[in-house]
Amino acid sequence: MEKKITVKHVKEAFELEAICEQVDMERVITVSDLSRPGLEMAGFFTYYPSERIQILGRTELTFFEGLDAEKKRDRMEQLCKKDTPCIIIARNLPVPKELVEISCEKKIPILRSSLNTTRLASKLTNYLEGELAAIKTIHGVLIDVYGIGILIVGNSGIGKSEAALELVKRGHRLVADDVVEIKQTADNELIGTAPELIRHLLEIRGVGIINVMTLFGAGAVRIHKKITLVIQLEMWEKEKQYERLGIDDQTMKIMDTETPVNTIPVRPGRNLAVIIEVAAMNYRLKLMGYHAAKEFSDRLSEAMEVEVDN
Repeated sequence: MEKKITVKHVKEAFELEAICEQVDMERVITVSDLSRPGLEMAGFFTYYPSERIQILGRTELTFFEGLDAEKKRDRMEQLCKKDTPCIIIARNLPVPKELVEISCEKKIPILRSSLNTTRLASKLTNYLEGELAAIKTIHGVLIDVYGIGILIVGNSGIGKSEAALELVKRGHRLVADDVVEIKQTADNELIGTAPELIRHLLEIRGVGIINVMTLFGAGAVRIHKKITLVIQLEMWEKEKQYERLGIDDQTMKIMDTETPVNTIPVRPGRNLAVIIEVAAMNYRLKLMGYHAAKEFSDRLSEAMEVEVDN
């Protein structure tokens, strides 16, 4: 699922000035890439990415002012294509009259920003990448445990929300319960949040819906969090062989990203909140280069070699 972003959204988000009012502000932006048409100002339009937002800064406009009247008109005619969403002028620079005339004729918005070109391009790229990112909805719980974004998944009624409640009581922060909206904003980066309708809410069977922020304070919740670890809860099966050492790292593919996963069997007497805390701390240690299971394996190998030598 992708969100529809229009020029109007960009104008409002960055408080841009609209130069011509009689234009189509509902033009859809389809890509997060931007274009600074320097070569185009020189007349090279062979590979012109017209579907991108066009940004004109001091360099482009200074070069443009050195052209004769015929070339100025021609450049702006070619710059304003049918699929061009809008043209943004940086640094509050004066807008060439040729651009105003042609863009108004073709209903292409011209916007102006006080930001310098580099800063404008950086902020605009980050905004568009976030807004245009694909969204996937997953049934589960997302919680921030020791700075690690943990997505807890499993069958309905297995205890995801109850584990989240215990973690919140232990000082960790809830991001989403029941439904987690995930955006893949960049390669290998997943950002999870809760739908606005159920934000800060937690459903506990037998009690009902509770508001975590109201009960535990603003420090007990987060709006969004990067997902770095998945905890898969499943009912204990006596005959199933579960991972006991943790040497073989398992992953779960969410959208295009492989995410580390720990499968935790659930049965009476197991404190899921403590186990999830330990999983988060162990993951942090792995990020810092310490792998307890591999260290144990190395010790075991050394002990076996000693036995053989003796």
